[in-house]
Amino acid sequence: MTARISLAEVQAAAARIRQYAHRTPVWTCNSLDVQVGAQVFFKCENFQKAGAFKFRGACNAVFSLDDDEAASGVATHSSGNHAGALALAARLRGIQAHVVIPRTAPPVKMAAVKAYGGIITTCEPTLKSRESTLKDVVAKTGASFIHPFNDARIIAGQGTAAMELLDEVPELDLVLAPVGGGGLLSGTAVAVSELSPETKVFGAEPANADDAYRSMKAGRIIPSEDPRTIADGLRTSLGSLTFPIIQERVENIVLVSEEAIISAMRYVWERMKIIIEPSAAVAVGAVLNGDLDISGKRVGIILSGGNVDLERLPW
Repeated sequence: MTARISLAEVQAAAARIRQYAHRTPVWTCNSLDVQVGAQVFFKCENFQKAGAFKFRGACNAVFSLDDDEAASGVATHSSGNHAGALALAARLRGIQAHVVIPRTAPPVKMAAVKAYGGIITTCEPTLKSRESTLKDVVAKTGASFIHPFNDARIIAGQGTAAMELLDEVPELDLVLAPVGGGGLLSGTAVAVSELSPETKVFGAEPANADDAYRSMKAGRIIPSEDPRTIADGLRTSLGSLTFPIIQERVENIVLVSEEAIISAMRYVWERMKIIIEPSAAVAVGAVLNGDLDISGKRVGIILSGGNVDLERLPW
């Protein structure tokens, strides 16, 4: 059964988060357009609060809670952008965020959560440890669990980025977004397929973490096993809510090599003078490397985030 998350839910999310989230700019890059023979429009979620699109979904989820639910705070497990986004959204609502983070997570990610007032509980770097630790935290605090991607409120919130993109740049031939757990891609697919049915939606995924690609081919979720990619935000497998939407509304998943990801990340830093993280560079790599033919087309790319550990650049 296909998950039914409607355009109305995305529009409601947009209204709910409007006073908190940035309406991020859409940028272009002439040298890239010349190189790929297309018009490319970048939705710059690297300029979003907390540095990534994740704030949209987290903000929508937090402000969707009624007062009784919110009183006990929110909780999640995350080693990436969702952790900081949820902590910031909770602070804006005046409630507590409890975040379970693997002890091996980058210090810069933990620092962001602490800066936003989140309470961190560390765990072992396994899904079993993350889930069991979170269960203990929720039992102790009574906090509401906000899943990083497999949550209708999260998906609807993430879809607001594509809605803004289409509002500013109509008549796109295709929209490209990176895919890990699928929150961004499924939200994008809902918004685009409803607002601009002629526009095709593609996902971009590291070749070394190709579970979404394999899942699409198999027609069922094939979990990722020990993915080795620099795009740390895309190592997660699809969820029970995100996969059906992607299966129904996404044209295809494009695989991108590690070399192409790093090259695209550096290209954007050097040519566009903006910082993007490896996960965001995957979508750029898909067009720069020729993995997706966009010649003569109008293309939207969602630059998912810009949170980078500057002590560990890949070049």
